Amino acid sequence: MIDPAGRVRVVVTGMGCLSPVGNDRVATWDALRAGRSGVARIVAFDPSDLSSQMAGEVKGFDPVELLGRKEARRTSRPVQLAVAAARQAVADSRLDLQPVADQAAVIVASGVGGLAMAEQAVLANARGGYRRISVYAAAGMLVDMPAGMVAADVGARGPNFAVVSACASGAHAIGEAAEVIRRGDALVALAGGTEAAITPVGMGMYCAIGALSRRNGDPESASRPFDRDRDGFVAGEGAAVVVLEELDHARARGATVYAELVGYGATSDAGHVTQPDPAATQAARCISLALRKAGRPPEDVGYVNAHGTSTPLNDVSETRALKLALGDAVDSVPVSSTKSMTGHLTGAAGALEAMVTILAIHDGFLPPTVNLDHPDPQCDLHHVAHVGRAAAPMLAISTSFGFGGHNACLAFASIRSGGADGR
Repeated sequence: MIDPAGRVRVVVTGMGCLSPVGNDRVATWDALRAGRSGVARIVAFDPSDLSSQMAGEVKGFDPVELLGRKEARRTSRPVQLAVAAARQAVADSRLDLQPVADQAAVIVASGVGGLAMAEQAVLANARGGYRRISVYAAAGMLVDMPAGMVAADVGARGPNFAVVSACASGAHAIGEAAEVIRRGDALVALAGGTEAAITPVGMGMYCAIGALSRRNGDPESASRPFDRDRDGFVAGEGAAVVVLEELDHARARGATVYAELVGYGATSDAGHVTQPDPAATQAARCISLALRKAGRPPEDVGYVNAHGTSTPLNDVSETRALKLALGDAVDSVPVSSTKSMTGHLTGAAGALEAMVTILAIHDGFLPPTVNLDHPDPQCDLHHVAHVGRAAAPMLAISTSFGFGGHNACLAFASIRSGGADGR
C-alpha cells in the first residue's frame, strides 16, 4: 500500500529486547512504566579503579541456554543479545520467514561490536604472541557480526548489513531498514541495535574523557536527564530488534500492527567529534525532516522519547533542537528520557527507545524521566517527571544523536490516527 506521499507504507509487527530493566519486551515495558531503574554497581568485572563504577547491565542472561555451549563460546556478547532479541521479535510477530526468506532484510547496528573479544585478543597477544589469540576473535569483534548471525539464525537471505553511527546507530538501522522495504528490496526486515561495552576498556575510555556520572554511592539516581545536577551519562548494554513489514504483507497474513513508521530523518552536525552543536540547527532539521516525511505538522506530535543522555551539553542542545523543530507546539508536547532508568545503551539506544516510543503509542502510556528532581532552567520542556501517565498519542518521535555529529529521528503513528490499519 502507498501513503499519500507515494511511498510504500511500513509497519511494526513484532518487537524483542534484552535491557537493563528486563529480558524481554513485556518485562522491560513494565519496568519503564513503573519508573524502575536497572542501574547498579558493575558486576561483570571489578570496577574499583574507575571513576564511574556503575552501569545498566543485562541481568540473568544465559547465552549457553540460548545457543548451546559450543556456539556461545564462539560468539561475542552483542551477537548473543541480538540473536535473543531477534528471536523474540519474530515470535512476537508470528512471522513465518521461510516463504519470504529472499525478501527478508536484517539490519542490526552496534557502536563498537565485540569489544570484549578485541580486549581479550590484545591481552593474549601481549602474553604470548598471536598464537595465543582465539580463532574466534577476528570474526567476533566485527561490528557487522550481529547482523550476519541474526540473518543466519532466522534464515533471512535479503539485504544484510550493519549501521555504525555511535549513539544514533540503532535508530539509523531501523530507519534504513524501512527505506530498504520502501524501495522494494525487501518485504520484511529485522532491524535494531545491540551493544555490550561494559568492559574494562569500554568503561575506561568513557571515564578518560569525563563523560560518565560519578554518583557511585547511589547508582539508581545517577542518570538524571534534563536535571540541574546531572554530571554525565551512565553506560548501559542490551539489544532491541523490531520486525518491519510492508503494510499489505502484514495485512495479508493478519499480523498485529503496533504502529506505522511514517517518518525518518537523518542529518549531520559536521562539527565537533564529541560535542553536539549548541545551536542544534542540524538536530532540529533532522526532526523536521522526519515530520515532513510523515506529512504531519509539529502540532500533531503527542510524545517525544528524547535522546536525553544526562550530560551537560546534550540535554541543553536537544532542548534547543526540539524548540526549533516544534516551535510553539513544544510547550504542550510531553517529553521523557528512559535513559534515566536504563542508562545509555549507545549503539542499541536508538533501537530500544524506538520500541519504547511504539509501546507508548500502542499502550497509551508515557513512561517517565526519573531522577528529574530539579529541572535545568535551560531544559524547560514539558517533562513527564518521576511518574508516567496515561495518554493517547497519535504521533510520537524518538530522537538519537551520536559522537561524530550523527543525528536521527524516527516518527511513528498510531493505527488509530489513519496510519497503518486506520482507514
